[in-house]
Amino acid sequence: MSESLPKLQMYIDGEFVDPTTGDYFESFDPYTAKPWCLVPRGTEDDVERAVQAAHRAFSDGEWPAFNASQRGELLRKLGELVAENAQMLGELEVKDNGKLLSEMSAQLKYAPSFYYYFAGLADKIEGAVIPTDKASFTYTLHEPLGVCAAIIPWNSPLLLVAWKLAPALAAGNTMVIKPSEYTSASVLEFIKLVEKAGFPKGVVNIVTGYGSEAGEPLVKHPLVQKVAFTGSSFTGAHIYAEAAKDIKRVSLELGGKSPNIVFADANLENAVKGAVAGIFAATGQTCVAGSRLLVQENIYDEFVEKLVAFASTAKMGNPMNLDTQVGPVTNLPQYKKVLDYIDIAKGEGVETVLGGGKAERPECGDGWFVEPTIFTGVRNGMRIAQEEVFGPVLGVIPFADDEEAVAIANDVMFGLAAGVWTEDIRRTFTMAKRLQAGTVWVNTYRAVSYTTPFGGYKRSGLGRELGQEAILEYLQTKSVWISTAEEMANPFVVG
Repeated sequence: MSESLPKLQMYIDGEFVDPTTGDYFESFDPYTAKPWCLVPRGTEDDVERAVQAAHRAFSDGEWPAFNASQRGELLRKLGELVAENAQMLGELEVKDNGKLLSEMSAQLKYAPSFYYYFAGLADKIEGAVIPTDKASFTYTLHEPLGVCAAIIPWNSPLLLVAWKLAPALAAGNTMVIKPSEYTSASVLEFIKLVEKAGFPKGVVNIVTGYGSEAGEPLVKHPLVQKVAFTGSSFTGAHIYAEAAKDIKRVSLELGGKSPNIVFADANLENAVKGAVAGIFAATGQTCVAGSRLLVQENIYDEFVEKLVAFASTAKMGNPMNLDTQVGPVTNLPQYKKVLDYIDIAKGEGVETVLGGGKAERPECGDGWFVEPTIFTGVRNGMRIAQEEVFGPVLGVIPFADDEEAVAIANDVMFGLAAGVWTEDIRRTFTMAKRLQAGTVWVNTYRAVSYTTPFGGYKRSGLGRELGQEAILEYLQTKSVWISTAEEMANPFVVG
């Protein structure tokens, strides 16, 4: 480890601090495969400091005295600061996770909208007056949970921070964020904007480090009331089990093996673009990747030919270049995993019609690049069709009719998203109802909005992010009874 690299610091109780152990680890630029900064290696002691700070901030001082409108004003200010610094933050994310500058810039320019939306929602959290069959005036209150933990993945760190932080703060909670060990730099830069916006110290804290050393103690901490996690289903299941020991609230946005279904009546040119966007945009490193492409039999050959021709034009190279279309895989373990899955698929007997291995083009240098890969001859029972690859690897599966399309699409343990390409309005509504997925896109793919709930069915997760439903994930309901009876009833009879 080179001590000449810049050292980052964690953010706890309103201050940038070094890890208690003094240990750091290297963060790598995926395009060069070389380290570029040192990240604090947080431990249970650092988690303890951060959670205690968040607990104090929730219990005492300025933050609990703020009314909902004041919380909203701070969130709006934070959104404005993110907008002012979007380009810088986007470039920092590219350096850290290797995704395209065009995508990261677009994400960071859109991110302020999430803070604006929940800023506006903060003072619209309303209870209800409930008519009852008792002599009582009865109403409900929605109250914050307390300290919330947000565990963030490496593919879109700041966007997913916004998805969790904005509703949590709007509801009045405090938070400890644990970013991925692969992509901590942009989150640590972002926290400077939280400070500048005027949030009291301790309201938002960041502990960096490995999952076993920092993430697990955070999940287990008795003062943490809720854990919001985005990542793999395997890790999500472990977090769910640990959180259950203390009956913590949990929201999990996990993996996917999403079907992208093309019917014969679809606009094929648009469907080809949608198939490419679904799997090769973001280098396939998205939980909603349309990694299973279902194509109706009577257009199968024509569609695959068009798809391969279009996908083969993808320009690879430096993700900082605005004309680059496919960048590197974010980290070395994931790079190796993607290549392993390609070998597994070949061993299962698929036919490789595009790519099929690491990219050795000169423009890819020493980075962790995988060629955009398309397999035909895929059967839905194959591992390549059942397991999440999280890379630029697409399996194409034929189907005969609507019934078979639904059967194949739903025959998987995941249920995060699905795409449908058709011009038939009746089929549109029927497929949307029958597909087992938290999001169904028709004649588009990968569309999200701060207004619209997002989450999974089956092993793709629990709870919802975004939209009005998201803020309810960070609130608890209290019922209040005020007796209007003139005389107390028999205390030995409850009824």
